[in-house]
Amino acid sequence: MRALTIRQPWAAAITYADKRVENRTWTTSHRGAVLIHAGKSLDRRHGPMVAAVVRGLQQDTGAVLAVARITDCHADDGECTPWSATGCFHHVLDEVTALPLPIPWTGAQGLWVPPPALMDKVREQLSPETAAHVLREEVGPC
Repeated sequence: MRALTIRQPWAAAITYADKRVENRTWTTSHRGAVLIHAGKSLDRRHGPMVAAVVRGLQQDTGAVLAVARITDCHADDGECTPWSATGCFHHVLDEVTALPLPIPWTGAQGLWVPPPALMDKVREQLSPETAAHVLREEVGPC
């Protein structure tokens, strides 16, 4: 399990809209569950497409908003999605599951390992079945 801090409005576009690629200057071999953490700073360098998509969406900062899965990471190969940035590595996301409530937490740069206390808070908001599916955890007897 890893977490990825992403500035708003990009974190909201992933959590509540259809952004399924995160553009980074670095590659990753990580495949699997990742927490989507909204950083405390805002990225004001976005165009009208982003503004139209995120208008009205909840844009919390300094909090974990969702759980997703990184299924691929590849170098720029043209425009694989409308959200892909030229010259970046595309971290491909799938199975994005918004948490019912944002979890206030301080993030870090790069992919970081969420501490057990944070993971406990995430699991509290997911049904056992959803946790098992998205986090790929064993479901025990009730």
